[in-house]
Amino acid sequence: MPQRSTIDPREKQLNVPKRHKVAIFREQGGPITIEDADVVHDLPRGQALVRVIYSGVCHTDLHANLGDWPVPNKLPLIGGHEGAGVVVKLGEGADQHVKIGDRVGIKWINSSCGDCVYCRKSHEPNCVKAECSGFSVDGSFQQYAVADAKSLTPIPAALSLETAAPLLCAGVTVYKACRQANFTPGDTVVIVGSGGGLGHLATQYASYMGARVIGIDTGADKKALSAKCGAEVFIDFNQSKDLIADIKAATPDGLGPQAAIVAASGAKAYEQALEYLRPRGTLVPVGLPPNATIKADVFWTVFKSLSIVASYVGNRQEAIEALDIAARGKINVVSRTLGLTDLPEVYKQMHNGQIAGRIVLDIDR
Repeated sequence: MPQRSTIDPREKQLNVPKRHKVAIFREQGGPITIEDADVVHDLPRGQALVRVIYSGVCHTDLHANLGDWPVPNKLPLIGGHEGAGVVVKLGEGADQHVKIGDRVGIKWINSSCGDCVYCRKSHEPNCVKAECSGFSVDGSFQQYAVADAKSLTPIPAALSLETAAPLLCAGVTVYKACRQANFTPGDTVVIVGSGGGLGHLATQYASYMGARVIGIDTGADKKALSAKCGAEVFIDFNQSKDLIADIKAATPDGLGPQAAIVAASGAKAYEQALEYLRPRGTLVPVGLPPNATIKADVFWTVFKSLSIVASYVGNRQEAIEALDIAARGKINVVSRTLGLTDLPEVYKQMHNGQIAGRIVLDIDR
């Protein structure tokens, strides 16, 4: 059987029209509308215009629409921060980083200053001047998007743009979380939300790094997906009568896992992790449920020498590494591809927890 090409014919369409299609909302919680808008032709220095062909949909996009984070986003807003496409136009100086026709990804960190103490130490996500795609600047739910050229991620030829899109946030985020989790090959790692968009990728990256994975989620579909992605044990939190005991019992010596990566939307999962982690274990919070807190008992946190290591998103190098692992066939993105016009319905399903894996939007549909 001939191998499917990773190149989309649209990657060769480098002409730039005057108008294009965007998905936009104008108030928090307001409706998503698909509209025609002017394409940005007058690019600032260092900026590139990307012909977005596919974009993943992240729970962060829904948070921005609902306005349920303590940090306000711009309005009106074109969301999206998992955009995969090709460079079609360059602002002055942008050719130092990319060239026309390059296959690139637009990530959550659209730009950073490059000069502050955080940027100099490769912590550009923490740059106080960072701009975020689909939040503080317009993102990838549009056919032509403006992005900082130096922050664009090269997409390997072995990856289709459709596959690469979800890796630009979900993949990079959980790859970074796995690196932060302080486990070694053979250790047991719990992935909470293992059948979800973040979790199914976290399960694979953790397995790739040598971990024995316990998947936590609910429902037959998510159980099957967790197993497919490498979870050796699956525990349904809605069926377990004692989740803490069940997780400990699933570890080889009964002492609990060495690490827990929590990609769930419920606050309770973060506190439960502190109960089932073994001494010297590490909790890595990844999900961002609104108005949630982690209540850590000081005595037991100290007595067990537990670590809570928050993981935001990866830097530019970690994004390159995350995509390279996938390009070598080690990561399988489980997704459904819909059209840009389906975005409002996707948000509804996402809000109700009905999506297994990731959703990718064909921006032209």
